[in-house]
Amino acid sequence: MEKILLAIDALVPNENALKFACYLAHLTKSKITAVFLENLQDEVRPVQKDLQGRAIMFSDREDAAANIARTARIEQNISAFKDQCLNSGVSFIVHRDRGLPARDLIKESRFADVLVIDAGTSFKKRFQDSPTGFARDILQKAECPVIISPERFEELNEIIFAYNGSASAAFAIKQFTYLFSQLQDKKVTILQVNETGEWHDPDKHRFNEWLKDHYTNLHFEAIKGKTDEGLFDLLFNRKNMFLVMGAYGRNALSRFFIGSHADPLIRSITQPIFIAHL
Repeated sequence: MEKILLAIDALVPNENALKFACYLAHLTKSKITAVFLENLQDEVRPVQKDLQGRAIMFSDREDAAANIARTARIEQNISAFKDQCLNSGVSFIVHRDRGLPARDLIKESRFADVLVIDAGTSFKKRFQDSPTGFARDILQKAECPVIISPERFEELNEIIFAYNGSASAAFAIKQFTYLFSQLQDKKVTILQVNETGEWHDPDKHRFNEWLKDHYTNLHFEAIKGKTDEGLFDLLFNRKNMFLVMGAYGRNALSRFFIGSHADPLIRSITQPIFIAHL
């Protein structure tokens, strides 16, 4: 892996997402491309006001002093990001996108290996639950795998592959493996949730054969229950793990989130989640 795309709210950056991106970049010897997103089209609408007899263009939501303070705050956040990367020994580059955040970030994702995003990122004035509408849009339309950054991160001891026998699940596992080959010695749990609690996959031996070429510590586990509830119950208190999930293409991924199968996981699991779709 060479390029990690990091989505950052230019005004309110998520420090934990930044630290996790630095961890990944250091692990894989990759560069971070930080995209500082500003939703100027929604926040700034010019209107004419009179100031000391002169006609000057201001924002209807901000005056000149507030605009200066905003710019200074963003510059301070960019400087803090650079310091964090330098202290972590990580290469970086900064992009500033002043437009429609979701659209701009999706364009950037086409030329990235993976995208790191905070599920709580929002450019709306009102409160939004996690994952926000912005995060959902990115998850559905991004043109590279997406990592939901953890609420907190200490260390990584286990990788959990959520596997239902589908091509999409296998694709996500392969993408994760190719991107993070440095994790070959970590404990890997291949998890299946079904009605019987027994492993169902006629190609398990082929799957196992492929996994053994990439990992040294494999464990297959099947639990009884419904997919969303089973994953939630099992993973809720799991610590220091990385969850890998797939989805059946873009349309099905949209239905996946609308149906709230993944929402409880994203809201409640404080560990990183890797999501890829065909």
